[in-house]
Amino acid sequence: MSRMILARLLQAGLVVLVVGVLCFVLVRALPGDPAMRIAAGRYGPDANITEAAELVRRELGLNQPVLVQLGASLGQLAKLDLGRSLVTGLPITKELRIQLGATLWLSGATLVLSLVLGPPLGLFAGLSRGGWVDRASLGGAIILRSLPPFVLGLLLILFFAMLLGLFPPAGYGTWRDLALPALTLALSLAAVSSRVTRDAVSAVARTPYIAFARLKGLPEPVVMRRHILRNAAIPVVSYLALQAIYLIEGVVVVETLFGIPGIGHALVHAVIARDVPMVQGTALAMGLLFVVVAAGVDLTCHWLDPRPKRI
Repeated sequence: MSRMILARLLQAGLVVLVVGVLCFVLVRALPGDPAMRIAAGRYGPDANITEAAELVRRELGLNQPVLVQLGASLGQLAKLDLGRSLVTGLPITKELRIQLGATLWLSGATLVLSLVLGPPLGLFAGLSRGGWVDRASLGGAIILRSLPPFVLGLLLILFFAMLLGLFPPAGYGTWRDLALPALTLALSLAAVSSRVTRDAVSAVARTPYIAFARLKGLPEPVVMRRHILRNAAIPVVSYLALQAIYLIEGVVVVETLFGIPGIGHALVHAVIARDVPMVQGTALAMGLLFVVVAAGVDLTCHWLDPRPKRI
């Protein structure tokens, strides 16, 4: 356990270093003058862009050697100082608190909905392997996974917002605003988690130790709770953790479609504006979240695994 925690801490430090260097290099490698982009983001396209860009270049030290700029950027990260946005001038931590908070609310609502929809259906499909529930869930999973998120989101907007008027088509602030984007992501996630759960339950239910548990007279609820569910939960937990990272990092289309000010949407705009500190901050937050979730998955799977633990 100590080695695992130490490995995760070293991984977090490596993430900070790699993200800091890669974000700086990749943003600088983009075509165009970064000072022009930053000036346009600050003052708008109607400003005297050449003069404004020169002021920005001197203010931010963009006329200094690249290695000097990289060293200053990494020095800030080493002091756990993410700096300020080059466009808005606000602290990166304040920007991330708003944007990451919106994405986490959306991701949390999505995971809850997917847990309600996917694993229970997969459980029934796994226990009745080859039955109508299994075949119907397979067909539904194929259909839902074949639809791109923006198509599924538009269909939900047309039905629940425009036709029935149950939820707003876009916006952010209340649970009703999160309903449609969370459902858009949850349906796709549940389509796969149901099949992962089905395969795990089906495999565990056919093992010799489950047959032995029934043979020695254990009640079926005890067999289900202690043996089938606990063993089948390990691959499902691992899959859901990977999907949680995907939700945090890959919801740009859904956030844009439903007008949610999330971190993925902010990262795209930061790259366009050449806002290096903002790119570094958002990418760093995503990378560290991956480390935290991976550590949580390791601990959860370690607890779920019924085999004796090595002391």
